[in-house]
Amino acid sequence: MSYQLKSKDAIAARIAQDIPAGAYVNLGIGMPVLVANHLALDSEICLHSENGILGMGPSPPKGAEDYDLINAGKQPVTLRRGGAYFHHADSFAMMRAGHLDICVLGAFQVSVSGDLANWHTGLPQDIPAVGGAMDLAIGAKQTWVMMDLLTKAGQSKIVQNCAYPLTGLKCVKRIYTDHATFECTSTGLLVIDRVEGLGLTELEAITGLKLQEKK
Repeated sequence: MSYQLKSKDAIAARIAQDIPAGAYVNLGIGMPVLVANHLALDSEICLHSENGILGMGPSPPKGAEDYDLINAGKQPVTLRRGGAYFHHADSFAMMRAGHLDICVLGAFQVSVSGDLANWHTGLPQDIPAVGGAMDLAIGAKQTWVMMDLLTKAGQSKIVQNCAYPLTGLKCVKRIYTDHATFECTSTGLLVIDRVEGLGLTELEAITGLKLQEKK
């Protein structure tokens, strides 16, 4: 391998770069929470957490955690000036009524047409954990996925058709990974960018998919 994969923080920074000013954004449990640490403190982006926070800030410094102020993944967070916290039901009403511009979620699989599978692998020993993912996937104006491209076994998580139980159909717009950034389009999967040294043909071999590249 003659290329360097992006770290989780580098993927998070790449996502933060694409979020427009004024956007209301939900960050899902797991890798997506890192995005908060890459937004400027004076940015006009408003972060939402499904347990009832609007105006969420970055992770607190070590030793300054307040465990009465946590995100949906039970991790301590900060609250930006003007931020608020409120009832879980009000938070889900925001999600379901289309008030979020973007949600950033993790995934087990994403299909080339934008189908999302991120709550259960279907294996008997795995615990299903849908949370608010279904509400977010269809309620947000855009659904973005942040994940490693490959499983621990080396299989692509971007697939022609999802084998796992679905969270939402044709809901994913962009996929941010450690290898490349993709966009789901009506004509197939489009490569927006890829790590230096990774060729398109090699990326096609890794995913097992025919890819288009943004000119």
